[in-house]
Amino acid sequence: MISPLAQFQRRTEPSAPPAEAPAPVRGPAAAALRRWADPAAVAVTTLLVAWRASALGQWIVDDAAITFAYARSIDEGLGPVQQPGAGPVEGYSNPAWLALLLVGRRLGLFDHGALLGVSDLVLYPKALALLCTAGVLACVAAAARAVLPGRAWAVTLLTGAVLAANLSYVAWSFSGLENPLYALTAAATGALLVRAAVRGTLLRPAVAAGAGALALLAALTRPDGAVLAAAYPLAALLFLRRAALARTARAVALSCGTFALPYAAFLLWRHAVFGRWVPNTAVAKAQKPPRLGQLASAGELLTYGGWALALTGAACAGLALARPGPARRALAALLVPLALTLLAYGVLGRDWMALYRFATPVWVLAATALALAVVTVWGTERPRARVLLGCVLAGALLLSVTGQAARDRGFFRRPTLSMCFVAERYGHTFNAYAGYLGLRDATVALPDLGGTLLTSRLRVVDLAGLTDRRVADAYAAGDTAALRAYVLDDVRPELLHVHAAWTGRTGLTAPRLAAAGYVPLHPEGDGGDYVRADAVRDPARIAALRERVGPTLDAMTAEMRPAGCGPALRPGEGAFA
Repeated sequence: MISPLAQFQRRTEPSAPPAEAPAPVRGPAAAALRRWADPAAVAVTTLLVAWRASALGQWIVDDAAITFAYARSIDEGLGPVQQPGAGPVEGYSNPAWLALLLVGRRLGLFDHGALLGVSDLVLYPKALALLCTAGVLACVAAAARAVLPGRAWAVTLLTGAVLAANLSYVAWSFSGLENPLYALTAAATGALLVRAAVRGTLLRPAVAAGAGALALLAALTRPDGAVLAAAYPLAALLFLRRAALARTARAVALSCGTFALPYAAFLLWRHAVFGRWVPNTAVAKAQKPPRLGQLASAGELLTYGGWALALTGAACAGLALARPGPARRALAALLVPLALTLLAYGVLGRDWMALYRFATPVWVLAATALALAVVTVWGTERPRARVLLGCVLAGALLLSVTGQAARDRGFFRRPTLSMCFVAERYGHTFNAYAGYLGLRDATVALPDLGGTLLTSRLRVVDLAGLTDRRVADAYAAGDTAALRAYVLDDVRPELLHVHAAWTGRTGLTAPRLAAAGYVPLHPEGDGGDYVRADAVRDPARIAALRERVGPTLDAMTAEMRPAGCGPALRPGEGAFA
C-alpha cells in the first residue's frame, strides 16, 4: 500500500529530496553572520516573549501552587501528599513538571526564599518557562534549517513574533503551570519529524525511539500529551512506501514500545501508590466522553488568533504543499502533531480559566507552520508578489493583535486567580481566624487550594476535590448529597469557605450551613467565610471578628491582585492573630 502523498511525491520529486542549497558565502564576515543568525534569532525572540510576559509581574496562577505544595512535601520526605499529615492523593497531573520543581528545591533554587525581594516560588517557575521558550524557538530554528538553511532565522523571528503577540501563549507559559514544558515537547516532536521527513531518515531507529520518548515526556507533563504518541505512526503512514513496509512496521513498533512500556510502568506505580489509574484531578473534573460538538471549540482558537492570520497561513501552506521540494514534506510532517494537539484541545472541552489554557502546544505548532509556509512562499516569488505577501501578512498580524486587545486588557486587569491572592485571602486569613477564635488543630474546607496549602497551618479539605478522594468521587458520581454528608457530617470542619459557582456546585448554601451549625464570619456574594459555632468557646469573639475583618477582606477581594507574595510562603499565624 502506498499513501496518496507518497504517490504524488514519487511522481514529482525524488524519494529523499535534498534540502535547499545554502546561499554561497563570501568572506569571513558573511560566514560569521550566517553562523550566528539562527542563534541570534532565537535569543531575540526569547527576549521578546520574556518582555511581553514581564507585564504580568509576579502573577502565578493558584493551580500551579498545588504542584508546588506537593514538591515541598516530597522533598521534605513526606511523600506525595498535599500537606503534613495528609494521605497520598495524586492531586496533580504533571509529574514531569513536578520533577523539575523538585530538582529546583533540592538545589536551593525553589521554595527557599527570595532574590531581590521576589519569592523563588515566582522566579524559579518563570525561569523554567524562559528556558523552555528558548528551547521551543531553538526547535523551530532546527526544523527550519532542514528546509530553508539560508532563511531559518526568518522563520524563527516570525514564529517568535507571532507567539509574543499571543497573550494566551505568553500568559500560560509563564503561569507556573506545566504549559511551557508541554510546548517544548510539542515543538521538539515537530522538529524531529520535519528534519527526518526532509532528510529521508524517518525510519531510522533513533528517530522512532526519539519520537516515542518525546511522547512519553509529553504524557508525563500533561495527560492529554499522550496524544503525541500517535504523531510518529501517522507520519510514517503519511510517507509510507511499498518497498519499506516491513521497515516502517518495525520503526512504528519501536516508537510505540518506547512510549508504551515506560508509561505502562508509570500507570502501575500510580495505581499501587494512589489506587487509581488516572490522576485524582481527572476524577474530580468528571471529564465525560467527548461529543462531536466539543470539537467545534477548536474554532474559538481561530477567532482569538485571528481569521486573517489563519487564512494567510493556510494559503501559503497550500502553495507550499502544491510544489515539489523539502517544504512540502516538512509541512506535511508538521501538520501531524498540530492536528493531534488541536484534536486533544477539542476533546478536553472548555476550561474555566481565561485565554485557552490548554491551547499552548497548538499555538507553538501553528505559529511554526505559518512561519515556515510564509517564508517558503516568500523565497519562491517575484519582488511584486513578495511586497504583496508582506503587506497581507502585516495586515493579518495587525488584525490579530487588535482583535485580541480587549480580552488581553481584561486579563491584565484581572488575571486568573493568583497564588499570592489565595495565600493572603485564604491561607493567612484562616490562620488568623483560628488564632483569634482559639481554634486548635482546626480544619478548614475551601475550594481555592494552592496558596492555601503553602501557608496554612490548618488541616485543609479541598472542596474542589483535586486533592480529596471522597470529594472527587462525589463529583464524578454527580452526588452532591454525598459530598455534603462527607463535609458536614464526617469532616465537620471548624472553618469553611465557599463562593460563586462553588456554592451551587457543592450545595453548601447559607441555609444548609446554618442548619449544620455554621455562622458567617464574612459574607461574599451567596457564600463567604463560616465558622462552626460550637467550636468557639467565646461567641462574643465571633461578632468582634466580623467587625474587624470586614473592610480589609472587602478591599482584598475587590483587588484580587496583591503586588507579590513576599520573600516566602510558609505556614504561619496570619495577619489578624
